[in-house]
Amino acid sequence: MQSQCSAQARHDRLERPSGSSPREKPMPMAESESDSKINLDEVAAPPPVYDRPGEDHLENELSHQAGRVEQDVERDSRPNQNGYTPTVGREEAEKQPGRGLQSTSMRMPYVISYLIFFSFLGTLLRMVIESLTFYPGAPVNISVLWANVGGCFIMGFLSEDQGLFRFRGVDIQVEHEDDGQRRVRLTAHKKTIPLYIGLTTGFCGSLTSFSTFIRDLFLALSDGLSVPVGPYSDISLFAAAQDAPKAPNGGFSFMAIIAVLFLEVGLSTFSIKLGAHTAVFLSSWTPRLPQWWLERIVNPCMIPLATLSWIALICIVALLPRYALDPTLWSAEIWRGPVLFALVFSPVGCLARFFLSLKLNSRLAAFPLGTFAANISGTAVLGMAYCLQHSSISAASLGGGSVVGCQVLQGIMDGFCGCLTTVSTWALELIDLRPRHAYVYGIISVVVAFCLLVVEIGSLKWTRGLETPICFSASTGQ
Repeated sequence: MQSQCSAQARHDRLERPSGSSPREKPMPMAESESDSKINLDEVAAPPPVYDRPGEDHLENELSHQAGRVEQDVERDSRPNQNGYTPTVGREEAEKQPGRGLQSTSMRMPYVISYLIFFSFLGTLLRMVIESLTFYPGAPVNISVLWANVGGCFIMGFLSEDQGLFRFRGVDIQVEHEDDGQRRVRLTAHKKTIPLYIGLTTGFCGSLTSFSTFIRDLFLALSDGLSVPVGPYSDISLFAAAQDAPKAPNGGFSFMAIIAVLFLEVGLSTFSIKLGAHTAVFLSSWTPRLPQWWLERIVNPCMIPLATLSWIALICIVALLPRYALDPTLWSAEIWRGPVLFALVFSPVGCLARFFLSLKLNSRLAAFPLGTFAANISGTAVLGMAYCLQHSSISAASLGGGSVVGCQVLQGIMDGFCGCLTTVSTWALELIDLRPRHAYVYGIISVVVAFCLLVVEIGSLKWTRGLETPICFSASTGQ
């Protein structure tokens, strides 16, 4: 009898879970929670400042999604054993047909429409911020810095917020749960709403640009950052000042690289935290969006709105005047072309980033492959377009030899590459990954992208030199 008891005790000790830290062995999540999440870090990452245990790290959330790479927002939300679904209960939706998110077969068109529409807004706002913050006496001459800071702030706010998308149907389902479970359920529900995906993936992802950040990093190395010198009316972000002061030697370029790197990464991650803290501070005053308004009015209207907006932009570009009658750096014909081309190409980059992250981000929990692939490929395309635009070869067949070709290349860089790459997602991942993995992921992302531009743009700059693009030259008129 005693031997049986000792054997049973040994068996219990073997079966008992080890006392490892939650960082090393995350607690399993509810089935409904993992099913409701999308493999995109703007959507999948946990709130950045919530005092959560180690298992809420992005790595652990993604590891629970391993084997679900093909799962996307088209999969129906299934209730778990407690009858809970991530949005609104199926029985309740049947009793009240207007409530709850529509079936997931209709959710993907809504998501795509929101991504298209908010990519327009994010791209336009990014270009406006870049132009407004480029002026004589500016304390920082990094063109995309403040756009990245603003996008990261909004991303942090939306990630932490628990009020905007807190619908009444979800409140009923989680009213008897404790605070931790309620927060997890509400966060999982929020990440299935098309408007939330559009704001985070579409707007914040398009407002921030990783490829432009790496381009500025290379220009700091090559002493090519544009410095606003002279009257404000003669300054353009797209035309380097001819009399701009240069660094005495290459040692100063190294300090410039460190400054750009620390400013971009430091302020971006700080903005994520600041936005999250702002959401916590304003939680008592944050309004709740009406569910019926989203489902019955906004979602159905977004499909024709996004489609017609894209078609209208293409038509405007086709009818755009080709040359400036009074060419100056602020002539409408000088800047309007690249802006419109950027808006035309922006949905393509945003959708490509969305589906790349959707398919790849869950494959390796400690290294988000989707965001990495989007940032690296977008930076490579930007380097190619930048070389063609600034090449001294005037062959129109290469794209940079004509005004229209130059404008198209600028649109590809600001629109397609700017929306394909993102800093808001990247900064959120750096915060949510474990420190060791965050350093590896961040360093590899920056080094690989930077080396690509050194090979692409550096080979042209240090052999033939870079020319002012013809579409931004004051002598464009013909």
